[in-house]
Parts: sequence; C-alpha cells; structure tokens
Amino acid sequence: MTTRRNFLRDAGALTLSGLVLPTLTKADNFFLAAPKYPIGIQLFTLFKAMNEDPKGTLEKVAAAGYNEIESAFNTRGGYYGYSAKDFRKLVSDLGMTWRAHHAGGAPFRPRPATAPPAGAAAPAAPRPAMDFSKMPPMLNLRDNYQQLIDEAGEGGLSYLVCSSTPVGTIDDINKSIEVFQKTGEAAKKAGIGFAYHNHATEFDPVEGGKTPYELILSQTDKELVKMELDLAWATKAGKDPVALFKEQPGRFPLWHIKDIKDDNKTITEVGNGVVDFKKAFSAAKTAGLKYFFVEQDMAPQGIESITTSITNLKKILA
Repeated sequence: MTTRRNFLRDAGALTLSGLVLPTLTKADNFFLAAPKYPIGIQLFTLFKAMNEDPKGTLEKVAAAGYNEIESAFNTRGGYYGYSAKDFRKLVSDLGMTWRAHHAGGAPFRPRPATAPPAGAAAPAAPRPAMDFSKMPPMLNLRDNYQQLIDEAGEGGLSYLVCSSTPVGTIDDINKSIEVFQKTGEAAKKAGIGFAYHNHATEFDPVEGGKTPYELILSQTDKELVKMELDLAWATKAGKDPVALFKEQPGRFPLWHIKDIKDDNKTITEVGNGVVDFKKAFSAAKTAGLKYFFVEQDMAPQGIESITTSITNLKKILA
C-alpha cells in the first residue's frame, strides 16, 4: 500500500461503528439531503495522471462530477507546472473551485532503500518511476511558509494544509508545533485558513504516553490551527471520528473522504471499505465541516476509481 508519507519518505525528502445518530439537527438534515453539496477531490489520488497531463486529467475530474479541488505534491514544480494564478484559472475554466493545497511541514529524514524480505508479497500497485534528481525544489512550511501563503492568496484558496510532517519524537512534534503556530498566524493575516492533515501514526503514543495528535491539538491555538481529518487513517488507528469531533468541536472544517478495507491496510474506493461515512456526516455540524475531498492514495484505476467513489458517495449522502 502506498501512502503519501511513505512515498515521499522513500524518495528521500519532503519539501513539500455504528448507525446514523437517531436525532439530527435541521442543519445536519439539510447537509445530508442537499444533492448539490460540492464534492471535492484531493489530486494525490491521481498523482501519475496529474503529472503527465494536468489539464486533460482535470477535464476528466470535472466530467466525473467533482466540484472542488485540493492540490498536492507534484513532480512538475509549482502547481502541476502552473503558477498559482494560472492553475486557479485552469480549474475555474473547467467549472470547479480550487479550494485547498497540501504542503509538507518539514523535510523528512531520508530512509535508505531496502530490499523486501524473502517471500514478501509484492506491493499492491507499483510506484511511478521518476527521476527525483531532476525535480524542482519542493516547498515546505518550515522553510517557505510565507511564500506558500502568498501563493495560496494568489490562487484564491480557502485553506493551506500541512499534508504531513515528522512526528516520531517529542522534538519532532515540538518543532512541528512551532511551524504550525507561525504558519497559522501568517495565514490568518492573509485571510486564509490553516489546517493539519493526519495519518494513522499521529495516534501512536510517543515519549510520555501522549500521541502527536493530542499534543498538536492541545499546544496550538484552536483559532489558528484547524484539522483536516482523514477518516480512513483515523479508522485504521481505531479512532471514532465523531468522538474526535466532540472532543474538539468546530476544529475540523476539512475532511478527507477516504475508505479502507477490513484488512486495515488497503485504501479503496469510497463505499468499498469499512469507514462509516454516514455516522461521520451526521456529526458535520459538531465538526465544523466546510469542505471535504475524496482521496484514494495514488488510485491504481485512476478515473475509474474516482468515478466509483463519487457515485457511492452520492448514494451515502442521499
């Protein structure tokens, strides 16, 4: 299984249970019933296609019915080879809104490549072959937060999101918290929201027994640092998204609508796994949800996969 965190770490750097709640509020009922509520997509889902043909791929995304875009790391530099202003126009001309962008928090320490153990199963999907030595530098929040905020402003974005950051030690976490605070402050001045996107590892205890997720939530300003909850990674970590929403109401304006199979490893199309999306959406008001993005990390079936996901998601929300 390929995740963005593992993919970038292997590359050597990152610079870049239950039923619907029985009683829903009027606002929640409207949210669930609204057939035209904007459905977004995180473009890491179409990583290879977006790097090969961004315009042609976005045309297919629009044709599949997606309304909003969240961009991510790419090999072309900038925003799939475009400036922020030009990428905004490209997306807008296709009838969609560029809503958010993912940037890395800080570079990961390189991890040496190792051969798979004897008898190990082959990866579920091969990674794209790329020459990273020829890639343009990837920006990260630690070193380039103001540039990223400025470009987010040029792109008309609502949110700049930290896609991933080192959280393996207390020192890593503390440094990341510093980055989040200063980025959140600068983003607020620019009229842009800032949020942090989780993987499953943020729920693993570190020194002292606390988890990175707990520390980030408790040691950052809730008005400056919001969360983009990835429903699949939270589910993999054994967390109930609704419980997380209740612990920090209003702090989850962004979600990743991602599904995972019952092996707790394989990311799959929305509706083909075990994530309880209806339960999560029933608590949308508590969460403070504003936008959500379908994601299937580097979906092996590309457009076919995102078409399945949006078809299933519309049924879930109906």
